[in-house]
Formats: sequence, C-alpha cells, structure tokens
Amino acid sequence: MPGQLKKTGAQKSLGFESAVAELEQIVADMEAGKLSLEDSLAAYQRGAELLSFCRSRLEDAQQQVRVLEEGVLKDFSVHGEAEKNN
Repeated sequence: MPGQLKKTGAQKSLGFESAVAELEQIVADMEAGKLSLEDSLAAYQRGAELLSFCRSRLEDAQQQVRVLEEGVLKDFSVHGEAEKNN
C-alpha cells in the first residue's frame, strides 16, 4: 500500500494532523469501494495503527493540559487579573 509507514522511527516523525489526514483518506477509499480485498485488509490494519497513534497523542496532550492546570497556568485568567487590579 503506498504511503504506508513502518512502525519504526518513521512513525515517530508522523504528526497528529498527518495521521488524521491519512486515516481520513483510508476511510474515504474504503467507503468508495476503491480497494481490493487484500488492500482493504492492509488499509484496515494501517487505519487501526493510525487510530492507536492518534489516541495516544490525544492522551499525551490531555495529560499535559492536566499538568499545566495544576501548575502555573491554572492561576492565569482574565477574570483573575481583573480582581487583582481592583
């Protein structure tokens, strides 16, 4: 299947947006019936890999937000700044 990346260092360079775009293209190709049975199976496998990658990236981002909310950025808000100035 063209554009398929190995699960080695190449996937580390894959960005979230690129993974979502590739996943959307796979879904569109499968829905359009453009793929043979073998290609459909390979596309399904690649889609599952991309979905796992995207979920992992989203979980990482959520964890980073939690850390930021518990730290310095939690106290920063427009409403909080207005109260300090009064």
